[in-house]
Amino acid sequence: MQKRTIQKFLTFIILVIIGSLFALAGSQGGASAFGMPLFALAVGLAFLIQWLVFIPSFALQTEKVFDLTGSLTYITVSSLAFLFNPGHDARAGLLYALVLIWAVRLGTFLFRRIQKAGKDDRFDEIKPDFLRFLNVWTIQALWVTFTMAAALVAITSASQVGLDLFAAIGFLVWLTGFVIEVVADAQKSAFNADPNNRGRFISSGLWARSRHPNYFGEITLWVGVAVIALPVLHGWGWVALISPVFVTLLLTRVSGVPLLEAKADKKWGGQPDYEEYKRKTPVLIPRL
Repeated sequence: MQKRTIQKFLTFIILVIIGSLFALAGSQGGASAFGMPLFALAVGLAFLIQWLVFIPSFALQTEKVFDLTGSLTYITVSSLAFLFNPGHDARAGLLYALVLIWAVRLGTFLFRRIQKAGKDDRFDEIKPDFLRFLNVWTIQALWVTFTMAAALVAITSASQVGLDLFAAIGFLVWLTGFVIEVVADAQKSAFNADPNNRGRFISSGLWARSRHPNYFGEITLWVGVAVIALPVLHGWGWVALISPVFVTLLLTRVSGVPLLEAKADKKWGGQPDYEEYKRKTPVLIPRL
């Protein structure tokens, strides 16, 4: 028991160190506020918000505001970073608007989903364990930091680069991904809301083209954000390109596709129609 406690504590320390090093790297060439790099302050705020909300969440043994807190962190951090950088330009404004739109939409969607479900089964074994539950919230802080890294570096940058071809292409890529994600989520919600579909899997609409079109849209929109941010990246600021890479690895190798594929295989595996759907439908990239 003591060994496991030490491991969890070390995990917490490692997560904080990773966040701190990333904050230093992303601060190069950035604006300052209150005598400190604005990027580093933004990263610190992302962690602080998670820890503050963790306290009542652990006391009440609830995970209902976990996803909502993540979305609110995107909104809060990006808003303060934009407002406290007196040198922000049109590119920073564009990126701020895109992050804001995405965070509001996703936060609303996830909050409604957990309100309807009543709970998130992933947290059943985690909530009673103080350090383990704390680490989950700390990981969410890193998730926010890594995911919006490209946008945050550009928003806090001290240099200004006018809107250009990178901005136009990046916006179109973001818009494509955003529309795909919104439509896919709406189609699945409508499918699940129909009593006639109880116990069935969705294979219509965008879900006939990809088994996880919403994740494809998510990855695509963050690629678009990175493209918009490219002209202002320099030095250690290039570490911000971890954003689309991190989102891709997270959704395809860790918490997204693998978990849902395993869950679907357990539920429908062996059924001829499901096996045919898997055979014909790509896992991620939609077939034309």
